[in-house]
Amino acid sequence: MTATVGISEMQVFVAVVTEGSFTAAAQRLETDKARVSRIVQRIEEKLDARLLNRSTRRLSVTEVGRDYFERVSTILAAAEAAEAAVAQQRGDPKGRLRLATTPEFGTTKVDRWIAAYLSKWPGVSVDAVYSNHFVDIIHEGIDVAIRIGSLPDSDLSARKLGEIGYGLFASPQYLARAGSPRTVEELRRHDLVMKTTGRRTSWTLVNGEATVKISSVPRCALDNTIAVKNMASSGLGIALLPRFMAAPHIDEGTLSSVLPGWASTPLPVHAVFASTRYMDPKVRGFVDLCRDAFDDRPDTTG
Repeated sequence: MTATVGISEMQVFVAVVTEGSFTAAAQRLETDKARVSRIVQRIEEKLDARLLNRSTRRLSVTEVGRDYFERVSTILAAAEAAEAAVAQQRGDPKGRLRLATTPEFGTTKVDRWIAAYLSKWPGVSVDAVYSNHFVDIIHEGIDVAIRIGSLPDSDLSARKLGEIGYGLFASPQYLARAGSPRTVEELRRHDLVMKTTGRRTSWTLVNGEATVKISSVPRCALDNTIAVKNMASSGLGIALLPRFMAAPHIDEGTLSSVLPGWASTPLPVHAVFASTRYMDPKVRGFVDLCRDAFDDRPDTTG
């Protein structure tokens, strides 16, 4: 069985071929000529092949030696790249992070993540795009996109940050005036404040194994969740809201929970970024911070 040639031995051989002599290679490697010569001879013995032609005047590479040199050079370059990648990942985030998110989730959640990120890493800056436009990460030069809902198949990488849980809420004033629904079917007789998606004005609510679809002409139809929350807080009706968005208003007494247990299916939140073997420290730092911040907020998990 042929013995394996080590990385350090490969480095010596590459130095000899690159420098053109044992003496020059020894100077480059800061060792002595005799040692370099012994290492090359050991490599040839392990491979059972002559790699160099030696004479008193010149050193030349055999055909087998040239092929070995090219292959070994590739191996060493890959090893150096791997070491550099590891060193980069261990470094502090630096540079400008380009981020994309939706206006609603951005202004209610991502704002705080950006502030914490900038406070933690003084060597970074952030360009944030708040848009409902579906951002093409690659072509628009975005480092990270925060996306809500299921993800389409793509060549991009994604890390799940958490889930947005939902619930039904209304103001105490509305409930005092209209009464609290005792069953989910009674929602159809109440004033509803709905977020519309296109022409859809319905809720699909679940409670354990039970599923009910509530279709209605809402008292108020809006295309923005923050506006829905504001209208519900003003006493216009019952709304389906993210729990994290309703929580502060429950604490303030401007919203109350309705039909606890009934809600829409939680939506996953992902950080999406370009697929790569080695994540840039600025991207890794932001994604890790977002995931930790999500975990620290139980009300966001539904």
